Amino acid sequence: MRELLQHVQRWAERQLPALTRYRRRESLPIELHRRRIYIVPSGFGIGFSVLLTVMLVGALNYANNAALLLTCLLGASSTASMLVAFRSLDGLRLSRIRAGHAVAGQPVELTLAFDSSRLRNAIRLDLGDSSVAFATEARATTQIKLTLPTSRRGWLALPRLRVWSSWPLGLFRAWSWLHPDHSVLVWPRPELSGPSPVAPADDARHMRLHRGDELAALRDYRAGDPQRHIAWKASARQDHLLVKDFEQPQSRPQWQLDWRQLGGLDSEARIARLARWLDEAQAQRCSYSLWLPGHEIAGGSGPLHYARCMNALAQLP
Repeated sequence: MRELLQHVQRWAERQLPALTRYRRRESLPIELHRRRIYIVPSGFGIGFSVLLTVMLVGALNYANNAALLLTCLLGASSTASMLVAFRSLDGLRLSRIRAGHAVAGQPVELTLAFDSSRLRNAIRLDLGDSSVAFATEARATTQIKLTLPTSRRGWLALPRLRVWSSWPLGLFRAWSWLHPDHSVLVWPRPELSGPSPVAPADDARHMRLHRGDELAALRDYRAGDPQRHIAWKASARQDHLLVKDFEQPQSRPQWQLDWRQLGGLDSEARIARLARWLDEAQAQRCSYSLWLPGHEIAGGSGPLHYARCMNALAQLP
């Protein structure tokens, strides 16, 4: 019975797109109301209706008032459960969507924020093969996390989501479709192996001295050195003064990641190699710049700079 209902539902989505809002995108926020909430009996609800019919026929045939009263009470309860299932969705609003970062082939995490003016129980949200159950508090925002599979880099349109509930008795299923006009940016997949990037800034011309708090070495005294830096104990064993040197070389590598240096590769291979170089630079905490056709990103480091570079790679044609 359940498979039959799902088959009928899929047929209705294909044949009646206006009724089921099939492939219809909407801007946020999206609020559910009575014109877009659908209710059908569940398999258990159909079996329960058959049982009530048999009980009604038997009660009338044998003129059993107690059985007739019980049948009417059960029928009223089932009708009330349909109203409760409808109210579980009525007024629920999807206010915003936030997406995480993921490379192609890995699932991206989505965070959906639902606003509700009253308490709601046993609501389910389906996105592809992912499904999550949640409840909302009165006059509060509830954040739901789902995962969306990815296969290619670039902008990925968010598919429609189904929100439904069979609360409280499971006799009826109320559902609605959410198809937000929202896309997530999927980063390119780095290549597995290959040559390392050229880092011309690693030579001595790009080395500079920095003053730290730890002693680096002892050196001969030079005119102008402060007296507090003189190593008196070490100088007593020598015939000249020694000074504590707190300056030590610090390398500030500047990796220059350039699209034009990969002329022997096609576009996707270049993107995969640059993505791997970005991962290596980020892992080594290096400063790096990125040159792309029509887009040049100055040198920098850190998670925000890394995300900016990966976003630029993901949006290349």
